[in-house]
Amino acid sequence: MRERRRRLIGTVTSDKMDKTVVVSVERRYRHPLYKKVVRANKKYMAHDEENSCRMGDKVRIIESRPYSRHKRWVVEEILERAA
Repeated sequence: MRERRRRLIGTVTSDKMDKTVVVSVERRYRHPLYKKVVRANKKYMAHDEENSCRMGDKVRIIESRPYSRHKRWVVEEILERAA
């Protein structure tokens, strides 16, 4: 049985590299002591074969084989274009 690959939804924050975009993914969690909802951001480098993503696009990325030292994700689809 094949294991499922993780998928994340985030916003493209940089498209300056060739075939690579930086995607910022926000997660929300409740603080264990203060019970306040905290927003945390993490950046992922994702492979974009056609260079089709632009800054501000909302994209879905999927876990993949290592493409380089930092790239372990691939842009699966562009959900929403930047205005």
